[in-house]
Amino acid sequence: MNDAEKKTFGFSSNVFFLGIVSLLTDVSSEMIFTLVPLFLSNVLGAATTVVGLVGGISDSTDALFRIASGWISDKIGKRKLLAAMGYGISTVVKPFMYLAHAWGVVLAVRFADRVGKGIRTSPRDALVAASSPAEERGKNFGLHRAMDTFGAMLGLSIAAFVIYQVQGGGLKLSLETYRWLVVIGVIPAFIAVLVLLTMVREKGAEKRQSADLPSAKGVSTFDCRFKIFLCIMALFTLGKSSDFFVILRAQNLEVPLIQVTLMLVLLNVTYSFVSLPAGMLSDKLGRRKVIILGWLVYALVYLGFALAMNAWSVWLLFAVYGVYQGITEGVARAFVADIVGGERRGIAFGLYHGVVGLLALPASIIAGWLWDAFMPAAPFFFGAGLAFISAVALALFIRE
Repeated sequence: MNDAEKKTFGFSSNVFFLGIVSLLTDVSSEMIFTLVPLFLSNVLGAATTVVGLVGGISDSTDALFRIASGWISDKIGKRKLLAAMGYGISTVVKPFMYLAHAWGVVLAVRFADRVGKGIRTSPRDALVAASSPAEERGKNFGLHRAMDTFGAMLGLSIAAFVIYQVQGGGLKLSLETYRWLVVIGVIPAFIAVLVLLTMVREKGAEKRQSADLPSAKGVSTFDCRFKIFLCIMALFTLGKSSDFFVILRAQNLEVPLIQVTLMLVLLNVTYSFVSLPAGMLSDKLGRRKVIILGWLVYALVYLGFALAMNAWSVWLLFAVYGVYQGITEGVARAFVADIVGGERRGIAFGLYHGVVGLLALPASIIAGWLWDAFMPAAPFFFGAGLAFISAVALALFIRE
């Protein structure tokens, strides 16, 4: 019996346990890294432009590694090996956040963490695709995103509890609180690596001879729809600044730290609940329509962040922001898997994640500049406009 036929709770065992790995990793990452913008601003006194720089580099560092690891995984047929290397690197560097005393140290740790993420993401997504029947691909990617996001929700819930216990309802993050988050947060990361090593099985059926693999020149031979999709994703991502700015916007509206953390929990609740139904819906209606819907929701949410005046509206916006993520994240990956053949999915996912990652840096630098040069609402107006244009472009230029 092959991996695709083995079931755990009605899903491929590989997909399910990769979901568990992502769940545990996100528990750790959300506890340690989600509040980094507040750590930089409140504890280290860094300027908003520095926060944007750290966020942008964090989001884009992994881009080249995603491309390279995707290509290598196609060449050697070892998706699990590369995924384990990536998860291992991220796990090893997380404890060093306990010692961070300057924004350069934070940047160095985040850089190493994102190198690990870059190495693991494309091979892992290719492994999910290889373990999924075509007619259930949207559902399986939806499950993976739902479990990943449930981990984020759990991690943020633990973070909220720690914050309440250590510093109560204050507006700003303290050094003591953050160090407790790091100490507790490293534990699930180590467990995640053990689950990956023991419960996930390699898929070797897609291994090819190196002569048959897409070279840098051969990338141009991908389906035209894939290339157009990458271009539209680049446009969308240019307006999608780091989520650091969403967190800073909440604090800019004088939302207490404990409430900001709970808002992030709410975001991940809606993300988690929407991911699986959105994936299943895309199996029936088509990926493109669902992605367009998600981008229109994003445009409305960013417009809302630009116009928000009080805390209650921010609660609503965080909830709907999770809906956008649940609609699009897994479906976009399933769309890539649909367009590109199995033997080339590693490099395809690498290019997809690479485009998103590389554009994250200029997107966050632009957002930081707009925030400082004009007003906190400016980066959100910019992002809403590009999201709407991208949705129209996807509707006009790509057919399923």
